[in-house]
Amino acid sequence: MEYRQLGRSGLCVSRVLLGGWNFGKVTSEQESHALLDLAYEAGINVVDTANKYGRGTSETHIGTWLAKGGTRRDRMVIATKVFGAMTDWPNDSRLSARHIRHAVEESLCRLRTDHIDLYQLHHVDRNTPWEEIWQAMDQLVAQGKILYVGTSNHAGWQLAQGQETAMRRGALGLVSEQCLYNLAERTAEQEVIPAARNYGLAVLPWSPLHGGMLAGVLAPDSDPGSRRRTGRGANFLKGRLEQVQRYEDLCVKHGLMPAEVALAWLLARPEVTAPVIGPRTVPQLESALRALDLVLPPDLQRDLEEIFPGPGPAPESFAW
Repeated sequence: MEYRQLGRSGLCVSRVLLGGWNFGKVTSEQESHALLDLAYEAGINVVDTANKYGRGTSETHIGTWLAKGGTRRDRMVIATKVFGAMTDWPNDSRLSARHIRHAVEESLCRLRTDHIDLYQLHHVDRNTPWEEIWQAMDQLVAQGKILYVGTSNHAGWQLAQGQETAMRRGALGLVSEQCLYNLAERTAEQEVIPAARNYGLAVLPWSPLHGGMLAGVLAPDSDPGSRRRTGRGANFLKGRLEQVQRYEDLCVKHGLMPAEVALAWLLARPEVTAPVIGPRTVPQLESALRALDLVLPPDLQRDLEEIFPGPGPAPESFAW
């Protein structure tokens, strides 16, 4: 396994992160533990989740796995998120100092650990000032309950605003941004990725297979019950069926699996630190691990760019 620095921090993370979105929603506790075991044995040293996933079930499954002992906690970087509503009470959501304080304690309890390595702001809260967010986060760092702070689903200017506020406070600030980025959805190239590069933030793309749409959705033997048939992937497919067919035909031409090609493309992007993979099964995780060693030939990369062209950086993407 290859490792990289998490942005400008001193923390080293594996080239792929194990996402826990499916834990408790699709995969049972036993299946979740099997995925965690395989990831751990393969050298993946980050598991990423959120308090909202399965309304806490994902964190709980990770916590019971960590509780098995050994070197699990010492060698695994635990990343979780805060923002989503856990109850109907008005202060049990978003990024107020009050919610952050309560949410971190609940996550620590479910994860059965005394600290969270990477605590991420799951979404933008336009009603809470960055000064308040940093006040809460700095206190948690001082208490030893979290080590690093990251974001997810933030725009480029919001990353800049958050980091500039942290710098004025003399704090380290953000170390990562977890954004939607894959071969078929490249909007992040306009402003999010340039902002992350400028401020030394790691880029951790989520949904590297675009909800399964890049995993061979048109193949006759594809899983009809998988998430690729619904949600983001299905909505994308409605308007770009011909594009996806060209992609799958290209993969067949080169004798490669579409899911592994899509992940290998992300891994080859110099701005990407580590994609967040969300396998439902052990075979899916094994496929992702094979992609780590896949080097795409230049002609395949060129054809992929033709099928899924990127927007280019802002402002050139929309101005002269």
